[in-house]
Amino acid sequence: MTNIHPSAVVEQGAQIAASAEIGPFCYISSQAKIGENVRLIARVSVLGNTTIGEGTVVFPGACLGGGPQDHGNEFQPEAKLIIGKRNVIRENVTMHAGTPKEHFTTVVGDDGMFMVNSHIAHDCVVGNNVIMTNNAVIGGHVHLADGVILGGNAAVHQFCHIGRKAMIGGLTGIARDVIPFAIVTGDRGKLRGLNVVGLKRSGYDEHTIKSITRAYMYIFKGKEDTFEIRVQKAKEKFADNEMVMEQIAFIEESLKGRRNILTAE
Repeated sequence: MTNIHPSAVVEQGAQIAASAEIGPFCYISSQAKIGENVRLIARVSVLGNTTIGEGTVVFPGACLGGGPQDHGNEFQPEAKLIIGKRNVIRENVTMHAGTPKEHFTTVVGDDGMFMVNSHIAHDCVVGNNVIMTNNAVIGGHVHLADGVILGGNAAVHQFCHIGRKAMIGGLTGIARDVIPFAIVTGDRGKLRGLNVVGLKRSGYDEHTIKSITRAYMYIFKGKEDTFEIRVQKAKEKFADNEMVMEQIAFIEESLKGRRNILTAE
C-alpha cells in the first residue's frame, strides 16, 4: 500500500504506485502520475500533468511541472512534464511544463542527476545520464543529449542544443550549439577541445579517440577553405568513424536549423 504521510495533500485523481513514498508536506496534483518506488522526501510540489518515472528520488523544495515562464502560456491545461526513471532531483530544483510551441511537453530522460537549484525550462528535451550541477539552468526549448554535464552556475540560452557527452564548465554561458564530445569553458563559452577524459571513462578505445581528435583539429582548427567546406571534406576523410559522423550530422542539423554552432577561436 502506498506510503503517504498524513500531512501530504494529494488531490483526487492522482495516480500513485503502491510502492511510492510521499513524504511530509508534499503536494500532488490530480493529474500527476507517480511511478513505482518513487520517493518524494518532503515538501515536494508536483503540479499539473506531471509524470515521474520509477525509482526517482526527489528532495525537499523541488517544484515539478509548474507552468512555463512564457508570457501568455503560463496556465495551459494541456501542458505536460514527463520525467524518466531513476533520476535524482535535489533540493529546490524546478522543472517546467511545455507550451503549444512544442506540443505542450517538456521531457527529462532516465538516470539523471539534477543538483541543488538547477532549472529546466519549458519545452526542453533532456537525455539520459545528464548531470546538471548546482545552480545550472537551461532556457526554453534547449536540448541536452545523453551524457551531457553542466558545471555549477552554467547557463544555456533558449533554443540551444548541446551534443552527446559534452562537458560545460562552471560559470559558463552558452549561446550557441555545442558539438558532441566537446569541452566548453569561459564566462561566454568558448570551445576548448574534446572531452577526452570523459570518452576514456566511457570505454572508447585510443584509436577512436585519436581519430576524432584529428577530425576536430581539421574541422575547427584548419586554415584551408571555409568552415562549411572543411565539414563536407571531413565527411569523406573520416567516414569510417561513427563519432565523427555524429559530430558532422550535428553540425549540419544546427546550420540547417539556422542556429549558430560554437566554433574554436
